[in-house]
Amino acid sequence: MTPLAQLAREVLAVGLEAVHPRTLMRQLTFTPRGLGFGEHVLEPPGKLAVLAVGKAGGTLAEAFLTHSLRRPDALWVYVPHQAPVPASVAPHAKYGSHPRVSQENLANAREIAAAVAALTAEDGLLLLLSGGSSALLMAPLPGLETTTVDTLLWELMTAGATIAELNTVRKHLGMLFGGRLAALCPASLLALVLSDVPGDDLAIVGSGPTVADPTTAAHALAILRRFGLETRFHQVAHTLQSPESETPKPGDPRLNGKATALLGSNREALEAMAATLASEAFRPRILTRRLRGEAREVGRILAALLVNAAPGTAILAGGETTVRVSGEGRGGRNLELALAAAVGLSGHRHRCLLAAGSDGVDGTSPAAGAVVDGFTVARAAKRGKSAQKALAENDSWGFFADLPEAIITGPTGTNVADLVVGLVAPQAQRPLGLRTPTRAPQPQPPWGLKSNEEPSE
Repeated sequence: MTPLAQLAREVLAVGLEAVHPRTLMRQLTFTPRGLGFGEHVLEPPGKLAVLAVGKAGGTLAEAFLTHSLRRPDALWVYVPHQAPVPASVAPHAKYGSHPRVSQENLANAREIAAAVAALTAEDGLLLLLSGGSSALLMAPLPGLETTTVDTLLWELMTAGATIAELNTVRKHLGMLFGGRLAALCPASLLALVLSDVPGDDLAIVGSGPTVADPTTAAHALAILRRFGLETRFHQVAHTLQSPESETPKPGDPRLNGKATALLGSNREALEAMAATLASEAFRPRILTRRLRGEAREVGRILAALLVNAAPGTAILAGGETTVRVSGEGRGGRNLELALAAAVGLSGHRHRCLLAAGSDGVDGTSPAAGAVVDGFTVARAAKRGKSAQKALAENDSWGFFADLPEAIITGPTGTNVADLVVGLVAPQAQRPLGLRTPTRAPQPQPPWGLKSNEEPSE
């Protein structure tokens, strides 16, 4: 591994730490009666209940318990099977599938609905919401089968639907989305959101269970039509034309006393990464926090930027690209972006690009992503691998599986979508790498940033 690629990995670790719940929870103020966040205060005279959902549900719950001066009267934690669950919250955790929706998720969602509805006006509910909640909270409307809804959503996902399109459909098919969870909650409610959605639209993260929904069932039906799925999923289309599929809208009195606020997003990660690179003699530029588009096209464009960039350039981006799946391989949007970038960087020295999912999981692979340079394609060719063939077969994980470029973190305990770092080495010949740690070393950090060992070029 080159020093430049190692630096990119270290910069990723800085970004992940900036958006870990143990860091973000320091923004809250805690009192013996409850908590405050900005202008929002939750100090109920009755019970304090905490509901943590999503890929970061376990770590968010742990961070809250670490800081809170008031012990919650009820703690409910719902996470994907692969998510990290600290020992302090394990007795309160239940698990579901992700990204596919299962009967397990349906049972959990119904359990959540019943528990929230049983609260009183004297109580308070703190919702700690993170990415992955859309699958975990999916309980289809009456008349719809879980398998039907799951198949529809999977086909939309593999056809390249954006997260906004997916969650617009989800909001009009699920019992808890689009403000419905808040509408059935009689207690005061404060939802703190760790955003994995480009642009941080709180009505989209987790399909907006506590936010009035500006979209309509007609919007969801139009998405089905655009992807040619209306006829095949005729029962879903029929449901979307019924009043039951409509969600609470802005101004709905059922949402009075319910607040939703942004706890963290890729902004904190990208700014921390940029500051670190500036201290290492780079000129960092955050290109966008709303990265989108076809993953391989984005990879090619970013590679072209790096090829033509001056020494010391550092580009950063966050967001979520899409992959149109036509092959039978394994991979994810970050691996595919990195693979396309590797083709564009091939033969160009002193440049690298890293793309990784902040949750530590990229698509159907066990990797978070990959960091590539001008030697990646040649290195793989020595092992009989073709970058172009892997792209054609959507087999980016098959390409990176035994290469040192693969980034294996395991679940990180956070989720702010994807992070991209592109570097052009400075001209000055000085050692690359962070000279001072950004925080006290942690024993066995959740992101080991491991790679397959191989001598660097």
